[in-house]
Amino acid sequence: MKKMAASLMCADVLHLEKELKYLEEAGCDLLHLDVMDGIFVNNMAMYPEMLEKIKFHTSIPFDIHLATITPEKYVDMFTFLQPKYLTFHVETVKDPIALIKKIKEQGIRPSIAINPETPVEAILPYIEQVDMILVMTVHTGFAGQSFLEETLGKIKELYSILSSLKNPPLVEVDGNIYSDTIQLMEKSMPDVFVLGTSGLFYDKNDSSYKQRIEELRQIIQTY
Repeated sequence: MKKMAASLMCADVLHLEKELKYLEEAGCDLLHLDVMDGIFVNNMAMYPEMLEKIKFHTSIPFDIHLATITPEKYVDMFTFLQPKYLTFHVETVKDPIALIKKIKEQGIRPSIAINPETPVEAILPYIEQVDMILVMTVHTGFAGQSFLEETLGKIKELYSILSSLKNPPLVEVDGNIYSDTIQLMEKSMPDVFVLGTSGLFYDKNDSSYKQRIEELRQIIQTY
């Protein structure tokens, strides 16, 4: 079954407890939590103490995305939260294998991310070592960007490679994911969809997240 991950940085930050309740009622599969350092990307978001408070108020599993340089340092900062997935960018790591091992030793599923301009070849040595691959369909950093259609070829190429594996990792997509862009991926439908402003939170302070997620699930099931 395809999974829906809510990008919490797009939610109403002044009413997160309420937002978490709505997301649970909507059947959201994962909370996608962007950790940004202001260096790897021109934005800053989500620190350990904040996520600790969030974890106290929800049972939805965490999907932490480290959009940072020196992710090794940030792994140490966030493993106590025991996320289901912990993602780092291949562009920022000298020894991905060592970092993957470090994440696994904490009982967490490692995930590796690639930016739109990064070729699939950059992650080929590691795809059998991770549980998920995050393909950014916008440039990491800010919500509201336009979907980059050139990333469709990357997703298709990735699935062609993964088809030969006995236990392939999941493929996650993040960046202006909503009904129209999901339909563009009909020939290579990803496993996990990160929903932000365009797909889920475009009308904050209401409880219709369940309807929106169900509508997207129905679109996906047609392919």
